[in-house]
Amino acid sequence: MRSDGTGNLLGHYLAAMKPAKIVHLTSVHSAFDNRIFRKECRSLARAGFQVTIVAPHTGDECVEGVHIKAVPIHAGRGRLRRMTYTAWNVYREALRQEGDLYHFHDPELIPAGLLLRARGKRVIYDIHENVPKDILLKEYLPWWSRRVLSWMIGKLETSAGRQFSALITVSPPIAERFVSYNPRTVLIHNFPDPVELAGAERTPWQMREPAVAFPGGILPERGIRQMIHAMAHLPESSKVTLEIASDDFPEDLRRELSQHPGWARVRYRGRLNRAQIVSLLGRVSAGLVLYLPEEQNLCAMPHKLFEYMAAGIPMIASNFPLWRELLRDVDCAVFVDPLRPEAIAEAIQYVLANPAEAESMGRRGQQAVRESYNWDSQARELCRLYTNLMEPACAE
Repeated sequence: MRSDGTGNLLGHYLAAMKPAKIVHLTSVHSAFDNRIFRKECRSLARAGFQVTIVAPHTGDECVEGVHIKAVPIHAGRGRLRRMTYTAWNVYREALRQEGDLYHFHDPELIPAGLLLRARGKRVIYDIHENVPKDILLKEYLPWWSRRVLSWMIGKLETSAGRQFSALITVSPPIAERFVSYNPRTVLIHNFPDPVELAGAERTPWQMREPAVAFPGGILPERGIRQMIHAMAHLPESSKVTLEIASDDFPEDLRRELSQHPGWARVRYRGRLNRAQIVSLLGRVSAGLVLYLPEEQNLCAMPHKLFEYMAAGIPMIASNFPLWRELLRDVDCAVFVDPLRPEAIAEAIQYVLANPAEAESMGRRGQQAVRESYNWDSQARELCRLYTNLMEPACAE
């Protein structure tokens, strides 16, 4: 039986009483979101908590000990409807669940979190990104409105953050932003589950495809243009391809990039499930994580960094100080200026021309995940926070 180190921590607590009911809330993410479901909720269920996710979904179900409570999906009806109607449905269902502790994941659910606090509930806000900075890059918003909205959401987050039972963040810079407002601010990294990728079937290195991969959300600020432009800087004789897997490729962006010469080397795989992503990473020669040097990206620690390490492949990554410092002693990445497609192309060529070194980089990254950068360590921190919040002395 698999253990993530959480059972012993909570055994004495949960054996003495009825398991606490934990309710996770999201109006934005999938019910099976990688962080929410696969990491946090599965770990909490294994630790003995009664766990429910309230999220837009097709129907109620129970998967791996986690209960999914569905609210209606309103796909294609606009962000405003999601931020109002869907958020309200999530809140109403949360009340019906009568949880002992609530844990929400989206800034648009801050009002719901505050309403739950007003009812005396313990509430955790899980802050996945630097939201005020991220708003500045939302191209669907008029440019003149972005600074106003960024300022407003920043004030709302910090003011509300004081009221919540605890805050969870995903990177040290985001944690530093909130810890002075709420001393119960905890850093839970997006480290990978080593078991998930360790069992993957891997192509021997000498038989790997001359390909690099980017499985993830397609956004301009994540360097999709630069990746595709880089492919046009490779020698004509090169057989290198760029494997892209994503739930969604914005039509206007896809139309633009399909006209670029680099598109001839792109294989767009569409949506892949976890097993298919694991298989993809098991046969390519490197992974790309080329976020642009926007302010909110400089403090990000994307799951992709650690996913590539767990998969045993080298990565070509943006030369951000935070990332370089994080991986300084691991030596599993080639760092480049993400704004220079020609530099990205050079890094791709280097990895492919040096298969022995690429394989060593992959092994070093995988070893670092086994020893340090793994979800087991974060699951223990998460369960420790829950245990502390559920102690009678913390009753609010």
